[in-house]
Amino acid sequence: MAGLRTEFEFVLPKGLVDDDGTVHRQGTMRLATARDELEPLNDPKVKDADDPYLTVIVLARVITGLGTRTRLSPKDVEGLFAADLAYLQDFYSVINFGSEAELEQLQRSVADVSRSARRFTGEAQAAPASGTLTAEAAAAAIEARQAGLEAERIAAEAAEAEEAAPAPAKRRPKAAAAPAADDGDAPLVDEDGIELPTPRRNRVEEVGRSTGRPKGAR
Repeated sequence: MAGLRTEFEFVLPKGLVDDDGTVHRQGTMRLATARDELEPLNDPKVKDADDPYLTVIVLARVITGLGTRTRLSPKDVEGLFAADLAYLQDFYSVINFGSEAELEQLQRSVADVSRSARRFTGEAQAAPASGTLTAEAAAAAIEARQAGLEAERIAAEAAEAEEAAPAPAKRRPKAAAAPAADDGDAPLVDEDGIELPTPRRNRVEEVGRSTGRPKGAR
């Protein structure tokens, strides 16, 4: 059809690892037809239109190439990483039912993940034009990315725990001892100048108040 774009290029977040250990990331997907969505319903592995396996068969039909592979089987799609399968489902929906802006945004999100993986592994060069990476390089990139995310998660949890911890209780200053009441009276003494014990002193004071005699007088 003139003027109608029917094939779209994509790059998987992780990639399909083949039997030789090669990782295939760059691929192409064509627009789906009604037959692509109807015929898989007759597959004995598909129970109904809501069966998740239906997606596997449809993707195997519309992916026209992945790395050096020119055709994928449902078994190949089953071997994809979960992140790649989710990305292909989004890519399928965007090219068939979405807009160019949504397609560009989806492709940018994968490019950002790839740049982050190269940053953590110290890779400066871009992926090969064939869309393949060695299994060792891909595994190292994924492991480094996961380690970085784990470190960020631990740091965030530590910050949240610190914010949630109750503030240390402030010590209340000890109250100063109340000064002894000063009634302005000198200690009571007897005629020999010896201070009277408290019980006797109290009796003398009572007697003094009752008789009007001065304190300490007998």
